[in-house]
Amino acid sequence: MSPINANWPVLTRYDQDHLTRIALPLGGIGTGTVSLGGRGDLRDWELVNRPAKGFVPAYSFFALNAKPSGGKAVTKVLEGPIEPPFDSENGFRGTASGMPRFRKAEFCAAYPFGQVLLSDPDVPLDVRLEAFNPFVPADAEKSGLPVAVIRFVLTNRTEKRVMASVAGSMQNFIGTDGVEGRPEGNVNTFRKGKAVQGIWMRSRTVGQEEGRFGTMALTTTAKSGVSYRRSWMKRVRFFEQLLDFWDDFSDDGKLDDRTPGDEAGPVGSLAVRTSIPPKGSRTITFLISWHFPNRVTWTPKGDCCSENRVGNYYATQFRDGWDAAEKIAPRLKGLEAETISFVRAFCASDLPEVVKEAALYNLSTLRSQTSFRTEDGRFFGWEGCNDVGGCCLGSCTHVWNYEQATAFLFGDLTRTMREVEFQHATRDNGFMSFRVHLPLDRASDMGMAAADGQMGCVMKLYRDWQLSGDDGFLRDLWPKARKALEFAWIPGGWDADRDGVMEGCQHNTTDLEFYGPNPLMAGWYLGALRAAEEMASYLGEAEFADTCRDLFESGSRWVDANLFNGEFYEQEVRPPKGEVAEGLSGHVLMGNVNQKDPPQQMGIGCMSDQLVGQFMAHVCGLGYLLKRSQVRKTLRSIMKYNFLNDQFLHANTMRAFTVNDEQMLVYGTYPRGGRPERPCFRFFENWTGIEYAAAVLMMQEGRVADGLRVFQAVRDRFDGRKRSPFDEPECGHHYARAMASWGGILAWTGFQ
Repeated sequence: MSPINANWPVLTRYDQDHLTRIALPLGGIGTGTVSLGGRGDLRDWELVNRPAKGFVPAYSFFALNAKPSGGKAVTKVLEGPIEPPFDSENGFRGTASGMPRFRKAEFCAAYPFGQVLLSDPDVPLDVRLEAFNPFVPADAEKSGLPVAVIRFVLTNRTEKRVMASVAGSMQNFIGTDGVEGRPEGNVNTFRKGKAVQGIWMRSRTVGQEEGRFGTMALTTTAKSGVSYRRSWMKRVRFFEQLLDFWDDFSDDGKLDDRTPGDEAGPVGSLAVRTSIPPKGSRTITFLISWHFPNRVTWTPKGDCCSENRVGNYYATQFRDGWDAAEKIAPRLKGLEAETISFVRAFCASDLPEVVKEAALYNLSTLRSQTSFRTEDGRFFGWEGCNDVGGCCLGSCTHVWNYEQATAFLFGDLTRTMREVEFQHATRDNGFMSFRVHLPLDRASDMGMAAADGQMGCVMKLYRDWQLSGDDGFLRDLWPKARKALEFAWIPGGWDADRDGVMEGCQHNTTDLEFYGPNPLMAGWYLGALRAAEEMASYLGEAEFADTCRDLFESGSRWVDANLFNGEFYEQEVRPPKGEVAEGLSGHVLMGNVNQKDPPQQMGIGCMSDQLVGQFMAHVCGLGYLLKRSQVRKTLRSIMKYNFLNDQFLHANTMRAFTVNDEQMLVYGTYPRGGRPERPCFRFFENWTGIEYAAAVLMMQEGRVADGLRVFQAVRDRFDGRKRSPFDEPECGHHYARAMASWGGILAWTGFQ
């Protein structure tokens, strides 16, 4: 087996039994990605402005030809063995699935670095595949490049010189993204630039205004030994295209060009040939780069919807996919060094391994299709990604409340989120749409406000101001932030009687409305009051600061005295009194808000995220929102009642994110009985972002063993065999809330 790259940090090693589900996203923030599979394959080509799980373009793979001096050549796909299941109606099907592969594979990772170690007794070389995309904290530009760097290190095990070639093949799939459309009229061109040479891919039929319009490039930094074919031979019968390529490459490790035909989506191939001395090594680097400028959004319009182009920021930095390769290649050495510096320092820290893994690997969500930057540079996010589309639009406030990675690593991006929330999604009366519609002149069109989301945004403004030290940023957003807080006090609002306690109709992250005082909303509200007090005081608004302090103290006393049952905090269900303010109710799942006994409430249940406001308050340095002793008793109760060692007695009628003997922190339990006939329908489930937030608070409060136990339970589920270590789902893949895991770094280091 090839040795690992000693210069690249490694946090986790996955043996051959734990490779099946690995998919490490290779791409920059807001650019889309292609993922490196555990055995060295490329999967999930999500470059065209939308998710495309499972999409692998035809005949897109790398292959090796190796011939020792005086010996026979051997040709293999540069991947480990294909994993089960194999059953299908026509045999196993996949990219060149019948071609020989390496017998042994191992995967080593420390995001964004992935290494695949390949070995085979039939091959005189050991191979190390190295793949990454630059990731430089505090520099969104360097971390937002549309490129996948794929490097092959070939090590000669023998005493004889070996002639070796690596060939990369890639279909020009422009015109489709694996979901819709067909690549027609596509053309591949061989080009030689100053920094790279290779295949430039474009389409002659996809219109420049279409969402699928764009270009790609498969290039190498090699200066010599390069051969290519712009297109595989025109398909005649079944296997002939692949056979022609395989025979040509196997013959001498060189590629003969083929006259491009008129077939859809021509496959281009690029090979680099080199001589490897006995016991020596050689390195060959490829780049896959892309440029798809026309990101679009859909907004309601009458009985249908309208398409609006918002563009991609990264596309403004390059002319096309070839230009991206030419400009990025000369910078790779420095970009790689900066990325190594960050990841090495992170991995070398004395933080627990499971905390480092959870925090680091969930950063991949920033580079998935969950996250994007519009042409003006602003940062937005879905909640997560379905297989073929974004899931739950609009940088949903109560989901993004939990995550901490963006603020602490890319403050300039998170500040654009605050700007959008307060300057565009908040109306003059303080109503904040908890989902942002695009373009921005439609930002507040959602028509609903979320109690937890809106209050959390006030806390995030305080956090981001502290981190940036930018008083201008605070002064610009404060007027609308104050309005957003005061909105709680309007007639029929969340705290219409202004006693510091939310009693009204409170839409929240469970996708329901809670009625009456409850710990989830109480924490966010008390935290927002404290944050507003600090900001108002700094800005010289002493009277408003005093108002916030008075409400905070009144509300905190009341919640401690009335919702704490001796073990944890409960919800006091109160049917709505009078009219509910416009925009605070009406969720389709909720039913009639005027009924006397509202369904789907938590009631006296124990919620795993009931103290999430306290988690956020500690992140912000705002102190205790509730009595410290009761906070700690509640954390003990959450572990006692909500942590499950397996699922064999847990009846879950909702989404099953955990099965069989897996451990989890379930959302809600009823240890004292009294479960409503129609409870909050989320109480059966577990969401990793909520598990992390609760675990981080445990660590913040000195319950380190409990916090680590929860972190470990989560990461044990994402072991490469059962699930990808780089994709924690909730409502879709790469769910934003899971970046609450970065809070573990804050808890252990004490950084604020």
